Amino acid sequence: MNIKKLLKVLAALFLIGVVALTAVYFMNDESLPKGKQGAEADALATKMLKSLNYEAYKNTRFIEWSFRGKHFYKWDKQEDIVEVSWDANKVTLHTKNPERSSVLVDGEKVENKELLQNAIDYFNNDSFWLIAPYKVFESGIERRIVLHEGKEALLITYTTGGSTPGDSYLWILDDNGMPVSYKMWVSIIPTGGIEATWSDWTTTKSGALLPTKHEMPVGVLDMGDVKGYN
Repeated sequence: MNIKKLLKVLAALFLIGVVALTAVYFMNDESLPKGKQGAEADALATKMLKSLNYEAYKNTRFIEWSFRGKHFYKWDKQEDIVEVSWDANKVTLHTKNPERSSVLVDGEKVENKELLQNAIDYFNNDSFWLIAPYKVFESGIERRIVLHEGKEALLITYTTGGSTPGDSYLWILDDNGMPVSYKMWVSIIPTGGIEATWSDWTTTKSGALLPTKHEMPVGVLDMGDVKGYN
């Protein structure tokens, strides 16, 4: 095959890919559902926390996990300090006082604001995929009750905080209030309503329930060797 024919084939494949992605976008894009704030939404959120043994999570001091085999964490919840490691970098991040944090590259201490901000962003994102259900009563969060496929679901909107305020998640629960999945309306994903599972839970040594992976249309998000202990 000569160069001209190869370029034509590649151009055709690219066009087919663009058309396919566009079709997937329009077929799967969902509008953010409307819901009702108030006591019923708060009661459903409380039911979800109870199903997850929130007290055990609250009393867990140390949590360890990884994110897609790339970012590695050891979090001391009591001291608000988390070790964030990736590639040759290790950041000891003080989550409440980032100015006290330290950055190591190849074991050598450096002053690098970009790496520190990377660690903050990684932690905000990657910890969310681990502990999102436990955050439903934090400040800056709106709770709404939504009817989804004939059952009550919990719509959470983050008005402040984290790295991407304004994102919304529709928690789909079983009859006991246990999360089985959520649908996302988030700034980093152009298609609204993409669903991710929250069904592969492990009971840690501290009694906290934490997810080990999430299945999504684009693949599996692995949380690594998840641990919770005191």
